[in-house]
Amino acid sequence: MNSKTLIEQLELAPHPEGGYYKEIFRSDIPISNGLGQKKVASTAIYYLLESTDFSTFHRITSDEGWHFYQGNSCLIVHEIQEDGTYIAHRLSNDLERGQFFSMINAGSWFAANLEEQESGNFALVGCTVAPGFEFEDFEIADARTLSKKYPQHQALIQQLSR
Repeated sequence: MNSKTLIEQLELAPHPEGGYYKEIFRSDIPISNGLGQKKVASTAIYYLLESTDFSTFHRITSDEGWHFYQGNSCLIVHEIQEDGTYIAHRLSNDLERGQFFSMINAGSWFAANLEEQESGNFALVGCTVAPGFEFEDFEIADARTLSKKYPQHQALIQQLSR
């Protein structure tokens, strides 16, 4: 299986943060997010990155679980928590290189890229968000502002920002 076939068969579309996606689940269960806003309990998408493409630094107001499905490269999700702590979440179908699942905390800044960025490499993952994802809860980082807040991560922020 290659990325072009998966994009076609799964009907993936370009995502504003980079890569390709398709929403595959949206809960019918309404909840309140604690801020008086009505949300759905959870949502899920397929998400695919190819070779040198990346998911730009962004954050959302919910927790996001990442599940590795298939690919020929390890996917690294780079998380910068509010206090500046950096975590590299390595996702792979090879447990010696990574794990199958990782969780990003609500409000953390995060980006993703392939570890091996050769042509033809890809990673297909699933992302489950709870409370459910809405684009109004999605913020793409301004690289200058984020670099000022976290100067210790400036090189990574510049590398994975558009």
